[in-house]
Amino acid sequence: MRDWRERVHFILVNPREPGNIGAAARAVKNMGFSNLHLVNPPPDFMDGHDFWLACHATDLLEQAAVHHDLSQAVSDKGLVVGTTRRTGKKRGIILPLREGAEKIRQAAEHNDVAILFGREDRGLTNEEAEECGLLITIPTDPAAPSLNLAQAVLLTAYELSDRNLEGETPPLVPQEEMKSLYGHLRKTLKLLGYIPRGDVDMEERIMRNFRHLFGRTGLTQWEVGMLHGICSQIERIVAEKRNKP
Repeated sequence: MRDWRERVHFILVNPREPGNIGAAARAVKNMGFSNLHLVNPPPDFMDGHDFWLACHATDLLEQAAVHHDLSQAVSDKGLVVGTTRRTGKKRGIILPLREGAEKIRQAAEHNDVAILFGREDRGLTNEEAEECGLLITIPTDPAAPSLNLAQAVLLTAYELSDRNLEGETPPLVPQEEMKSLYGHLRKTLKLLGYIPRGDVDMEERIMRNFRHLFGRTGLTQWEVGMLHGICSQIERIVAEKRNKP
């Protein structure tokens, strides 16, 4: 039987320092995980002294999946979790690490889960945070809030490996299929007039809230099918009313 740790994927987004990549690989392996992904890493991240910062995790670093963009890295994941220090209305609900780790553990029983770590200097962009159904933060002292990238990876991996599992999450629909649902919802809401014509800002705000709502826990195949069915029924009823003499 596949261990839940095999379903947890640590994804470094645009890391700049090869040393941080090596140290992050070591942290991932220290805590019993094996999946490391790199989105647009520096071309020399496997060279010289920095490579050896991975220590006994050089095999994990050599096997790391390299992606050209974030969408490619998360397309087949049931749940996408972002790590952040910044808060704001556009970022939705942000959970402390310990609480977020419990949700990740539950989801990973049956689903591949991506955990995103942003750039060393500015973390994840707002657009990248939008890819996440759930955001977590590591509580730090306000006088020194920023963590080194490898430190953040280590703390997250430790908290995950240390949590006692309470309950399970059923298999969830991957992000690529969720995009189809969001498109269907957008079309139906426009048809109903719920999204004001021409109000792009309102349209994006509504869809962002849907992504946050569904992304926090993910959706099963049955739930996605139900929502598609509701949207299709609404479209049929509206079409029938418009075609009546």
